[in-house]
Amino acid sequence: MPDRLVLLDFDGTLAYREGLWSGCAIEVLDEHRPGHGVDIAEFRAAMQGAYPWNRHEEPHPELGEAELWWAEMEARLADAFEQAGAREDPRALARALRERFTDHTIGWRLFDDSLPALEALRDAGWATAVLSNHVPELGLLVEGLGAGGLLDAVFSSALIGYEKPHPEAFAHALRACGSPEEVWMVGDNPTADVAGAQALGIPAVLVRGSEPGRLRAPGLLEAVALITGDTNVCSPS
Repeated sequence: MPDRLVLLDFDGTLAYREGLWSGCAIEVLDEHRPGHGVDIAEFRAAMQGAYPWNRHEEPHPELGEAELWWAEMEARLADAFEQAGAREDPRALARALRERFTDHTIGWRLFDDSLPALEALRDAGWATAVLSNHVPELGLLVEGLGAGGLLDAVFSSALIGYEKPHPEAFAHALRACGSPEEVWMVGDNPTADVAGAQALGIPAVLVRGSEPGRLRAPGLLEAVALITGDTNVCSPS
């Protein structure tokens, strides 16, 4: 692996899914409980603070297997369905949400600049890895969306047991990648991605958003230009 590495977030950076968890919950209800009457805002409110990344200061390496992680997550999802008003077999709804959310053919899309940016980094001699607060099946999502061949590694918080911006999330990825000499982080979250990396001395680029005092780029190709110093990557071919 090259001694230069770019870590990239997944959701909101390389790929997106409309509505994410709450949107997926409504899709499940529409399919399995027609006429359910649950509003997306109700489910979102019921899940407030329930995701592991909402408690990034609490490591969970004991849940570092898919079934263990999902057992806890499905319980929280079932509670949220019930609180939002879907009280008929909420556990079955939680299982259906898991199946749908981890299916790369339903809802998930890469941003238009994701593959060109990964190709540009590879051509410039940089290794690339995804580091994301995500589900255990993140690697399968990456592969299914067609980005796997351009990445050297994929790290999901569900399996490593640490959520960004916890320093061990970054440290785990760096160790697994051979402790490269030069590292950058690219992501859309100013706290989890940018501040988390900077706290360890890792330079970071905020993409698809803005926050005062952050090095930012409107998209991934512009981020690659900042990292590599090659502005030609932003020029149309």
